[in-house]
Amino acid sequence: MDDALSTPDMPGMPDWEKRFRAPRVSLPDWAEDAPDRSLFVSNATGTYELYAWDRATGTQRQVTDRPNGTTDGVLTPDGEAVWWFSDTDGDEFGVWMRQPFGGGEDVPAAPGLEPSYPAGLAIGRDGTAVIGRSTDEDGSTVHVVRPGTEPVEIYRHRESAGVGDLSHDGTLLAIEHTEHGDAMHSALRVLKLDGDVVAELDDTENGTAELGLEVLGFAPVDGDTRLLVGHQRRGRWEPMIWDVMTSEQTGLAIDLPGDVNAEWYPDGSALLVAHDFEARGELWRYDLAAHELTRIETPAGSVSGATARPDRTVEYLWSSAARAPQVRSTKGGVVLDPPGMKAPSSVPVEDAWVEGPGGRIHALVQKPAGAGGPLPTVFEIHGGPTWHDSDAFAAGPAAWIDHGYAVVRVNYRGSTGYGREWTDALKHRVGLIELEDIAAVREWAVSSGLADPDKLVLAGGSWGGYLTLLGLGTQPDAWAVGLAAVPVADYVTAYHDEMEALKAMDRTLLGGTPEEVPERFEASSPLTYVDAVRAPVYISAGVNDPRCPIRQVENYVDRLAARGAVHEVYRYDAGHGSLVVEERIKQVRLEIAFADRHLNGGEAQADGR
Repeated sequence: MDDALSTPDMPGMPDWEKRFRAPRVSLPDWAEDAPDRSLFVSNATGTYELYAWDRATGTQRQVTDRPNGTTDGVLTPDGEAVWWFSDTDGDEFGVWMRQPFGGGEDVPAAPGLEPSYPAGLAIGRDGTAVIGRSTDEDGSTVHVVRPGTEPVEIYRHRESAGVGDLSHDGTLLAIEHTEHGDAMHSALRVLKLDGDVVAELDDTENGTAELGLEVLGFAPVDGDTRLLVGHQRRGRWEPMIWDVMTSEQTGLAIDLPGDVNAEWYPDGSALLVAHDFEARGELWRYDLAAHELTRIETPAGSVSGATARPDRTVEYLWSSAARAPQVRSTKGGVVLDPPGMKAPSSVPVEDAWVEGPGGRIHALVQKPAGAGGPLPTVFEIHGGPTWHDSDAFAAGPAAWIDHGYAVVRVNYRGSTGYGREWTDALKHRVGLIELEDIAAVREWAVSSGLADPDKLVLAGGSWGGYLTLLGLGTQPDAWAVGLAAVPVADYVTAYHDEMEALKAMDRTLLGGTPEEVPERFEASSPLTYVDAVRAPVYISAGVNDPRCPIRQVENYVDRLAARGAVHEVYRYDAGHGSLVVEERIKQVRLEIAFADRHLNGGEAQADGR
């Protein structure tokens, strides 16, 4: 990476800004048949973009350069080209483009396909591509694009579906679909590239429970019809092997608590196992012939991505709440270290376990080093909702800590990582269930002496922003300030305006459409409770957001304004969040200043003191 693109360590810059500005990189993906050619994402220019890396020569080159950034890209198996997704100002609606690995003109990768929301991509060794698409008009479609020919549609359904993987020889395609109507639990179908069905696997048909499946990848060997599949048959995510031609299903002797994911080693002899448990991550190697599980040593913290290389070494992206991300290797040391300023460390995370109405709730707690209590406390609520906070580096919470706040992050019911029942508990009483868990942790934080009950901030983005607005209305006496980024604010309008895949998820969560279950949408919509909101509210929203569209945010803001409620709104030209570093810093600065003004009657200092 050119040193001219790196961010200098500017004297006087506060640590919280350095954490955002310091160059960072994603885990490099590599071309299956040209492993020296890699693709990664970096914020080196101040905007997250794609970079090509030739490991043989050490050359790194910026592939994309767009005002609102680019993060969705794939290498062809031969490493000769980069496919990247081109949308408009973050609206996630667009087409795939293709650029030579060494640089050159961007051209449409699949001429003849109209813009859509992406729903998976797989590229074969002969240049054939399989493209998953989603539009409001067509629902989900899958198209086969062979070089020099028009795209051919081989799949279509109103419910959500997406491309999983192509077999190594390019003859079989695995897709995930939700034709049964449950967007939280996919079934699998294997097709030939003419659309003929080869095999089906659907755990929602067992008559006892709705269990999800996911495609983890075909065996990396020509003619091998084994498909690695994630399943939930024992109440958590774990892998098995399904031979799609013989229908044989092989369980694996991986007895680890928590969720387990896996991918093939390049020769197909073993699996790289990613284990996530109680907000920490670790790696293992599973030998398929010996049925042996061997720990791969990684530091304490979180592994947010890993890949096994042809030489059997493993590269992984690691971080902890205290230390910034690093791309490491089992060879030892850091694999990809961008030049320039390094992100300052933060404070370690502490675990809190709190009894709640649905079971033990796991919360992650950070506070300024050496601080006592009670402290002004930010409840930073994660999005998803099928996601979870972990012991991983996050510049946002670290900024609050630098400004004297404690930060509490709650893995409420609906979060992943704590078993299927915990995740699937989030149905019908959507939003209200999560807030019950947040309330239980809030009571613990106050009673333990950590949090000042008069200075509690409820904050979050996306689903966390939704829970923030819903919490301010349903728990008006509990919160002193609310900070909602890209939120669902008016659930009915959001449903009608959002992308089709999210409509399917909402139908699953709430049991139908707003017309079919109006009482559930009303009970779960922040707009229902807007007149009860007492705390000052700060809202930020992307005007091109397809997930939490701007019209429903404006409906909520209009209601706040009509009754003279204290609020501020920041609208910016992007989609569901921003990939521009300075924009993100601006938003955090505005949030901290808003909270400080309404909690302490003054402006927060920019240096965090």
